[in-house]
Amino acid sequence: MTKVRKAVIPAAGLGTRFLPATKAQPKEMLPLLDKPAIQYVVEEAVQAGLTDIIIIIGRGKHAIVDHFDRSFELEHFLEAKGKYDELKEVREISDMASIHYIRQRDPLGLGHAVAAAEGHVRDEPFAVLLGDDLIVEQTHLLQEMLDVHGKYGRSVLAAMEVSRDDISLYGCIEPELVENEHLARVRSIVEKPSPEEAPSNLAAIGRYVLTPEIFDCLRRTQPGVGGELQLTDAINLLAQEQAVYAYVFDVGNKLDYLKATIELAIDREDIGQDFRDWLAGFVERKKMI
Repeated sequence: MTKVRKAVIPAAGLGTRFLPATKAQPKEMLPLLDKPAIQYVVEEAVQAGLTDIIIIIGRGKHAIVDHFDRSFELEHFLEAKGKYDELKEVREISDMASIHYIRQRDPLGLGHAVAAAEGHVRDEPFAVLLGDDLIVEQTHLLQEMLDVHGKYGRSVLAAMEVSRDDISLYGCIEPELVENEHLARVRSIVEKPSPEEAPSNLAAIGRYVLTPEIFDCLRRTQPGVGGELQLTDAINLLAQEQAVYAYVFDVGNKLDYLKATIELAIDREDIGQDFRDWLAGFVERKKMI
């Protein structure tokens, strides 16, 4: 069985949910504390042992490329000023992984973005990580999904239960329980169904471990919701031809973004305790208003 070594990170979207902040900068570069969101995603892949990373970019995404590249002027300035901790941190960004970039010329959907990586991925299994869903480091979600893939040799989707009212925002899974409440075989998956038509309240979130057969399924998939090539539709086709598993996880919108920011701040060694104390006091003050 081929070990998963590569990760694909689609980052070509326009980020309209975060306007006006994303009018002139990529949504993936929006900061969570002192790091852009996409850096957390890359670090998540690296921590799971995936150091060959393909980022799918589009027009106006040069800031992502620059962020993970060397900045000799900045490094020279920091070294001259004796700011060695900052210098070490900056260099680690460009040294953490081998990062490649593929330009998605037309915004034709997530499936189209993943298909663009076929030339680099070739016939190997690979992970797909979406920046819209930020996963806190302590969960080890991606590593657990890789373990499931290692056991079964098949594709694995991260999934979570959502309310019926929210299921229309996600790919919806029709599950069949396998080993326990955390692992299900995917009977089918449909992109953004209405609450009345949804086969369950189990939603696919932005982490996938996919077998290379997904590329053939993408070629055979017709444009779906919104006229875009949907990864969900290709996975549904794959699930009819080989086993696909859903790893059920308790985990983006703006509220998720704020929650992730707070969780990351509380866990920081340098500011965590001070922020925790301030947050507790802030909540108490709001209770008195």
